[in-house]
Amino acid sequence: MAIRQHSFFLSEPLALAEVLQAIEQGKNLAQTNLQGINLSQMDLSGIDLSGANLIGANLSKTNLSGANLQGVDLRRANLRDANLSGANLEESYLMRSNLQGCNLVDANLESVKLKLALYDRHTLWPAGFNYQKSEAVGPKASLSGAFLSTANLRGVDLSYSNLRGAYLSGVDLTGANLEGAALSGANLQNAFLTGAYLRNAILIGAELQGADLRAADLTGANLEQLQSIAGADFSLVQGLSEEARAMLRSRSSQELGTWNSFTRNNTAQSLAG
Repeated sequence: MAIRQHSFFLSEPLALAEVLQAIEQGKNLAQTNLQGINLSQMDLSGIDLSGANLIGANLSKTNLSGANLQGVDLRRANLRDANLSGANLEESYLMRSNLQGCNLVDANLESVKLKLALYDRHTLWPAGFNYQKSEAVGPKASLSGAFLSTANLRGVDLSYSNLRGAYLSGVDLTGANLEGAALSGANLQNAFLTGAYLRNAILIGAELQGADLRAADLTGANLEQLQSIAGADFSLVQGLSEEARAMLRSRSSQELGTWNSFTRNNTAQSLAG
C-alpha cells in the first residue's frame, strides 16, 4: 500500500484503516493528511509524522515519546494527557490545541506556535521553556492585551494570569478559575462568567457591560473604577462585600436599569440580594 502524502490539494484525509495498517507495517507517515483522525491511547513512540496534517486530531493519552513531529500542523488537536517527552516539535503548529496534562519534558519546542493552546498545572514543559509568554492559555499566563474575544474557555485555569487590557468580549469563561488574575482594563463586555472563580482578582477599570456573573465567586475581588456595569448580572454572586455591593448600587440609574439580553435580569435586580 502506497501512503498518500499530504498536499494542499489533497481532498480527503487518510482512512483510519490505512493509517493503522501503515503503522503496523512500520511505514513512513510523514507529509500525510491525517486531519481529524482518532489515534487516542495508541503507542506511536518514535513515529515519523513530520510535516503531517493533524488538524483536529484526537491524540489524547497517546504515546508520542521520541516522535518526529517537526512542522506538523496540530491546530485544535486534542493532546490531553499525551506523552510527548523527547519529541521533536520544531516549527510545529499547536494553536488552540489542548495540552492539558501533556508531558513535554525534553521535547524540542524551537519555533513552535502555541497561540491559544490550553495548558494546566499538570502540563509538564521542557526545562527552561518560557511557556508563560508563549501565548498559550493557562495558569500564570502572560496575556496582556491578548485578543480572546468569543473564545471557549469554559472551566479553564487562568489563575494568577496577566490579562490586563485583554479583549475578552463574548468569551465563555463559565466555571473558569480566575483566582488572583490581573484583569485591570480588560474588556469583558457580554462575557459569560457564570460560576467563575474570581477570588482576589483585580478588575480595576474593567468593562463589564452585559457580563453574566451569576453565581461567580467575587470574594476579595477589586471592582474599583469599573467602566460600565450596564446589563451585568450579579445574581447569586458569592463573597461580594456589602461595601462592594453598595458601590455597585451607586452607579447611574441608566446602568442599573439596563437589562441583560441573555439572563433577562436588569443590573439593579441582580444586586438586590
